[in-house]
Amino acid sequence: MREQDQLNGQLIGWVILCIRFVQGWIFWGGGSRRFIYDPQKLNPYAPQWMANKIQSAMPGALFDLSSVVSFLLHHFILLYVAIIGFSLLELLSGVGLILGFCTRAAAMVTAVISIILMLLFGWQGSTCLDEWTMAVSNLSMGLALILAGSSVYSLDAWFIKRRPHLLQKRWFLLLNSGPWAFTSLRRTAIVFFIFTVIFTVGTYDFYRGAVFSRYHAGPVSADVFHLSLSNGQLDANGSVRFKLNVDAGPSTVPAYIVRIELLDSTNKIVETWTASTLRALPKAALLNHYHYNKIDTGIYGLVAPESAEAEVLLPGQQFTRLNTGSYLLQVYTIDGKRWNLDLDLK
Repeated sequence: MREQDQLNGQLIGWVILCIRFVQGWIFWGGGSRRFIYDPQKLNPYAPQWMANKIQSAMPGALFDLSSVVSFLLHHFILLYVAIIGFSLLELLSGVGLILGFCTRAAAMVTAVISIILMLLFGWQGSTCLDEWTMAVSNLSMGLALILAGSSVYSLDAWFIKRRPHLLQKRWFLLLNSGPWAFTSLRRTAIVFFIFTVIFTVGTYDFYRGAVFSRYHAGPVSADVFHLSLSNGQLDANGSVRFKLNVDAGPSTVPAYIVRIELLDSTNKIVETWTASTLRALPKAALLNHYHYNKIDTGIYGLVAPESAEAEVLLPGQQFTRLNTGSYLLQVYTIDGKRWNLDLDLK
């Protein structure tokens, strides 16, 4: 290797050193929290179990990845293997970057993970698109580290010093470190740049607009809860069965359903389920579709975390038979919002 190439490689290594450490620490931190410092995140019986976080991505996941998440949530072994594998990749890629070992391979793993996290969680973040910001930042740092490698303060550099012939090995230059030919470096950098621009601007415009359209809160809000009511069935005795899906809102706190009313075609209330009635519902009245984020009873009525989905069965209260016709089910949350579902009794 020419002396000038060696000097240029070291300069790049010094410039990228802080970025390499921070990127490594971010991914080491994600993996080590689960394996070492907070292993309850990998415990399926603990509240911190990672499946709850994964389920929370479903409302806003891109490219229909919500169906993939749903499949995993219904197949525990695949889910557990995916969580362990993902966490292990985070841990190893982070360690690799911190130590500067297999630097380019580790950086590529962090870039791919960042893309996956964007597609799943990019819509979340109630203050400033937190998940989007993390994903694009980690992606750009990962791609920069692929180009740079680690020529200083790294195991790769130590191996190169001990065995200079490694710089003649294509696999070492691709997976570890060492200077690339200028033409290859330039072409790869341009491809990475174009991809980064499209990925960053495209996802930002999709989530918030302000590029090709006006600013908006996003197709799925991470701030405001939204309840979807469907598949309603009304019985003449006043009992109601319907599907409830919390398909928007913050993942940090649940929505609280405090009252449900059934109105006839004249807007007269014919059935009412108050908070005390709702919190007394038996477990059999809430048929959750997933085992993790669940709709459940609570002191205020029903507790409905973001991404929860369940069939809700409400018993008749008035002991009178309803006439055939059109009815309206109204679900009230603790913040005063109302969600409607049209019902027909034939």
